[in-house]
Amino acid sequence: MTLVLIVDDSPLDRALAGGILGKQLGCRVIYAEDGNAGLESIRNHQPDLVVTDMQMPAMNGLEMVAAVRKEGLQTPIILMTATGSEELAVEALKAGASSYVAKRTLAKRLMETAQMVLSEANEDREENLLMNRLRVHSESFQLTNRVEECQSLSKYLQKRVAQIWTLNQSSRLRIGLVLEEALLNALYHGNLEVSSTLKEASDSSFYNLVSQRQNELPYKNRFIEIDAQTTTEETRFVIRDGGPGFDVKKLPDPTDPENLTRPSGRGVMLMHAFMDEVQYNEKGNEVTLVKVRKQS
Repeated sequence: MTLVLIVDDSPLDRALAGGILGKQLGCRVIYAEDGNAGLESIRNHQPDLVVTDMQMPAMNGLEMVAAVRKEGLQTPIILMTATGSEELAVEALKAGASSYVAKRTLAKRLMETAQMVLSEANEDREENLLMNRLRVHSESFQLTNRVEECQSLSKYLQKRVAQIWTLNQSSRLRIGLVLEEALLNALYHGNLEVSSTLKEASDSSFYNLVSQRQNELPYKNRFIEIDAQTTTEETRFVIRDGGPGFDVKKLPDPTDPENLTRPSGRGVMLMHAFMDEVQYNEKGNEVTLVKVRKQS
């Protein structure tokens, strides 16, 4: 049976919301009198849905939503708002609340809102279970020499890995950061053959040369090829540019912290810091990035 937690400092409003969901949806309902008690109840009982008042003493609805999300709990939360708390409701939605209902419309709107939120939460749970059954996911892309395409693909791939592995935000962002650095390296230094040392100049000579070569032969006809494969054990990205390659032995030392402050060494440093394996082919126009999944 679906378990719903009602959090409100008003006994009358608690009873109203609990009665609607208990009778009309057939849910089992438990109660808490303020945000602190609500947070503790979420930890102890792991309800399927939380319905909370916005304005409460000690810890209001916005603060409770933020605390729940900070702890990594994904429990769906519906806010009950009174007149004058609309701005706080918007902030709570940004912080991770699922929806809201004005208290004056509880009788009409609470049940349908709860049904919608529970349905979406069930879909998310089923999708997560399905991702745990996934064994191999492979994709291949061919990009032109546009920065926007590199950035878009890095965001897409980090989301895909995060979905399959159920990664936290920090791990997901690290993968995205490394991918963007590697793709831009393939664009700037591989396809367009613009030296990284120009980044250290005080003027805009680096980006001026990039713009120029994006419209010149043979540079403009080169592509970036990406193969991405994720399994239950690892995710592997192979990035190839169409340039002549480079001497891998001349790469900056990835163990030297000073490279973090140098534009020409930042990408290599981040790749080695955030990935478990970084390999280049002999020609120097292909890099393989491997991230091993940490078992919880």
